Amino acid sequence: MSSTAEQHNVLFTFEKVAIGDFNEHLARTWIESVIKNEGQAAGIIQFIFCTDNRLLKINQDYLNHNTLTDIITFNYNDEYDGVSGDIFISIDRVRENSEKYKEDFTNELHRVIIHGILHLLGYDDQDNRSRTVMRQKENYYLSLLA
Repeated sequence: MSSTAEQHNVLFTFEKVAIGDFNEHLARTWIESVIKNEGQAAGIIQFIFCTDNRLLKINQDYLNHNTLTDIITFNYNDEYDGVSGDIFISIDRVRENSEKYKEDFTNELHRVIIHGILHLLGYDDQDNRSRTVMRQKENYYLSLLA
């Protein structure tokens, strides 16, 4: 007799980082509801929580940027059904930004998570207008999590 593991479209991987009590079920449900609220369906979304060094290497190798960042999103919507992609998040950057902005670590982590989802949903932050829209969306969806 074999057991069947529960299948999820939103996956979380932790590479050499610890973030304390992270409620995967709550995060997954929230993310899926945001995607549904935007009129789309979740495909396969992989969150990879990693270090500054790992994300810097990705930034250099794939984007030709030599800077630290808190998030890099790879969109695979064209290859898979539904909203799909890999979202790399530097826990080092999230931790530092939470201190810099005097924000709770978990709240800052949720902001970065939803920022990545918004990128997969087609939002960008390339200019002031689009950054404003994205920040409003972030704030709205964060309010639903509280």
